[in-house]
Amino acid sequence: MKKGAINSLDKINVVGDRVLVKPRKESGRTNSGLYLPPGVREKEKIQYGYVVKSGPGYPIPLPIDNDEPWKKEDEKIKYVPLQVKEGDLAVFLQAGAYEVLYQGEKYFIVSQSSILMIERDEDLFS
Repeated sequence: MKKGAINSLDKINVVGDRVLVKPRKESGRTNSGLYLPPGVREKEKIQYGYVVKSGPGYPIPLPIDNDEPWKKEDEKIKYVPLQVKEGDLAVFLQAGAYEVLYQGEKYFIVSQSSILMIERDEDLFS
């Protein structure tokens, strides 16, 4: 990813249980050596991509209690965090993803429920 692209993604906030995924560059060649025309891999039901950003998670409804006026408003919203982290390779259902273009780059917005599996490289975070 370009350095400018990383800085521009700082402006994006992903909402709820959604994840912003950068599609993985696929080879146009199959295992048997055939070359596929562009766009064939994009129509498959299962896609692969790297998690770029993730939302805060699933909101938990809290009871409204006005007896604690010292609490800040942001303390009243709690979230169950998502399982994915930035840098994970996600395997997700194409049907549950929305394709978006941001500054000329293609991304997918995927709900966590559409992600089937992740591969995490712990060395990436150290």
